[in-house]
Amino acid sequence: MIYCGIDWAERTHDVALVNDAGELLAKRHITDDAAGYKILLDLLAEYGDTEENPIPVAIETSRGLLVAVMRQGKRQIFAINPLAAARYRDRHSVSRKKSDPGDALVLANILRTDMHAHRPLPNDSDIARAIAVLARAQQDATWNRQQMANQLRSLLREYYPAALDAFATWQNGLCRAEACELLKLAPTPAKAARLSRTQITAALKRAGRKRGVDAETERLREAFRADWAHQPPLVEDALGQQMLAILGQLEAACAAADNLAEAVEEAFPQHPDAEVLLSFPGLGVQLGARVLAEIGDDHARFGDARGLKAYAGSSPVTRASGKKSSITRRRVKNDRLNHAGYLWAFSAPNGSPGAKAHYRRRRDEHGDWHASACRNLFNRMIGQLYHCLQKHELFDEQAAFPASLAAAA
Repeated sequence: MIYCGIDWAERTHDVALVNDAGELLAKRHITDDAAGYKILLDLLAEYGDTEENPIPVAIETSRGLLVAVMRQGKRQIFAINPLAAARYRDRHSVSRKKSDPGDALVLANILRTDMHAHRPLPNDSDIARAIAVLARAQQDATWNRQQMANQLRSLLREYYPAALDAFATWQNGLCRAEACELLKLAPTPAKAARLSRTQITAALKRAGRKRGVDAETERLREAFRADWAHQPPLVEDALGQQMLAILGQLEAACAAADNLAEAVEEAFPQHPDAEVLLSFPGLGVQLGARVLAEIGDDHARFGDARGLKAYAGSSPVTRASGKKSSITRRRVKNDRLNHAGYLWAFSAPNGSPGAKAHYRRRRDEHGDWHASACRNLFNRMIGQLYHCLQKHELFDEQAAFPASLAAAA
């Protein structure tokens, strides 16, 4: 059997082919373009690569055009963690030398000796991979929006506390269109204090507000004219310019998050597993898309529910040595799926009496903190999700929490 290792880089890649005996059969230095990909495919075909029996490939990344070209057909692609590859390098040399052709050879030998210990990239469908791109981008945009909002809030605390007090009653106030319009109209507290009722009303209407405009105008005018400490005028104006720059970035982040959310809402319901995911309490379109993006739709990816739980980081880790043992939470995990799981477990009790009873039992009887109880509930819910996806069945409250429902009754 032939094994292929590719040490990838931004412009060029090094390729190595070895056989079962560990002999180097061929090596190439290819460019990252269509011509380089053709050389690689021709090299694999020269050593027996066929559509029915493709040569497995090891590489230190799971994305990019090179991986997309290699994933066509039935070929198995193994994305080896760079840290693991560095540990394998020490098996071949103790001098700590490193070279790109040598790393390609190390990757090929990883498959030759330990291919059974590594998991190939899942065979997800194109629509699942497209949803993964959109869901992850929307998640990144949401995190970026919150980061920009935190920066804006921190800056306003330094010179413009009246704005924070005025927007405190609004949910997610700094990200709202009304706040952006008012801050652009009055970037400093001195200018805000001079705003008339007409100017505030016009700003609220430009932001799309239609109800309670007059009452909101009076409240904002009083908040802006309240007695607050001030920075020196020149410093205040400079801070106002800095605030406008951050506000522009925040508006762009809000627009990006909203546009990506619309794209997710359009793409996610088209997937066959969307009906199963949406049947679970606490999973909406956005959160369901994030879960699907991380677990994929290759139902043979995980051998059992325990593998999925470990991948999500919901199952604990038991360490035992001699007479000592400890049970701790899992730190090596899929962080995106783990974050989505916390939000899922946080909202599931609102739509499921069994989930609510399970959460309360973990808090009251076992003494878990909130995060620990949510993690335990997520561990149970994702196990149920694994079963439902394998059988393509909808969530059933009676089957999911029979003991919890009986205790609640």
